Amino acid sequence: MKINITGHHVEVTDAIHDVVSSKLEKLNQHFPDLSTLNVILTVEKNEQVAEVSTHFLGQDFSATAKSADLYQSIADMTNKLTSLIQRQKEKVKSHSHQKPQTIEEDIVEDK
Repeated sequence: MKINITGHHVEVTDAIHDVVSSKLEKLNQHFPDLSTLNVILTVEKNEQVAEVSTHFLGQDFSATAKSADLYQSIADMTNKLTSLIQRQKEKVKSHSHQKPQTIEEDIVEDK
């Protein structure tokens, strides 16, 4: 999994890079189909904003978290993204277990 980290009005230090990587590597263990994560860290007045976007199972996902602490924003962002991806994975999984209708069943339903 490739993680692109960008900082707006904040320098992405090694410590920040390590925290983001360690949080998002846990996603890779649960969802190995993730290929690229784009993370944007922003400082706006007294708010620290963490955003992430990715593509998973045919859909684009993004999660944003704001907090006074950058590390808390990163943790919240990761939790939000995990829940979004988990919901999508469950949707795809539940749809694949539906029994396809045959032509004969369609004719019976039409009558």
